[in-house]
Amino acid sequence: MSLDVTTHYGGLVLQSPIIVGACPLTAQERPRLAMEAAGAGAVVLPSLFEEQVLLAHAREGTFLSRSERLILEHAKRMQMESFCTDADVYLALVNRASGQMSIPVIASLNGYTATNWVDFAGELQGAGADAIELNLHHPPAGTYNCPREIEDAIVDTVAKINHSISIPVFVNLQREYTSPSHLACRLLSGVQGMVLFGREPDIDICLDSLKLKPCWGLSEPQSVRHSLAAIMQVHSHCPAMPLGVSGGVHTPEDLIRALLAGGDAALLTAALYREGPDVIRTLIDGLIRFMERHHWRSIAELKVNRPLEFDSDEQRSIYMQALTSRFVEEHLHVGQRTMHGDRWGHPES
Repeated sequence: MSLDVTTHYGGLVLQSPIIVGACPLTAQERPRLAMEAAGAGAVVLPSLFEEQVLLAHAREGTFLSRSERLILEHAKRMQMESFCTDADVYLALVNRASGQMSIPVIASLNGYTATNWVDFAGELQGAGADAIELNLHHPPAGTYNCPREIEDAIVDTVAKINHSISIPVFVNLQREYTSPSHLACRLLSGVQGMVLFGREPDIDICLDSLKLKPCWGLSEPQSVRHSLAAIMQVHSHCPAMPLGVSGGVHTPEDLIRALLAGGDAALLTAALYREGPDVIRTLIDGLIRFMERHHWRSIAELKVNRPLEFDSDEQRSIYMQALTSRFVEEHLHVGQRTMHGDRWGHPES
């Protein structure tokens, strides 16, 4: 039986449902080509930051608003390390990657204000980008009065970009939003897809210097399960919104769960660092074996068999069942030791 793992993701036709997420690897020619050869459906280039776009505008003599000048002044005080030094270098990367590859190349923009930097999306399209992934971070808490203003800013920003270009726009959302399902419906007319969920570094405090420091780490296998409920809710509430699943996809089983939950594609990063580009072929082969067992000939047939509808009553039932379930007795005895204490619960030796 001939199987078709082609998938459609927000106007893009992908040879497989695996997208290589934004990371330094996609800025390098040899790894990029190896990912394509292994079966990747698309690659996302590392992010170009709002600060870098504003710096390019300043060099060109473009008028900057007061808020843009403040952002630029702050950026100049930071020692920001990036794979590219400025916007022109990024445009050259987009042009080179799109010319070398037959699969879609997705450029990535990263910022947190709805100012004129988003106009740079048109230059990315001109350089050869097949789509744009937009990463919008929350502004500082003191700059807005209510959470609704954050959503409004996202909706306005993507609408501005969508009107200025003809290639797909995908919004990469963080986990902190109160209702991704509601936001998906608001974004439906302005974007061609959503990525759930983007990651931010954990923040630690150095006890010696008393300064903040970021803590990055690769996602763990099976951690995609932390996102499945939210993905199912968004897909059930807004089925017309194409979804990319990001975070914790390491195995064929993770990929299959991401697709069954409502994803149209899965973004892969950590697994590539651990196992190299060949992991892409491993995931595709595992997906094909799963489809063969179920006699599904295409990704479209897999989608028809998703375990939906996942409504609030079912979610509540699963939640209650989990909280009232008992540990298997054999697990309780692993590493178990007898403790003695006084009547207040304080342990005694």
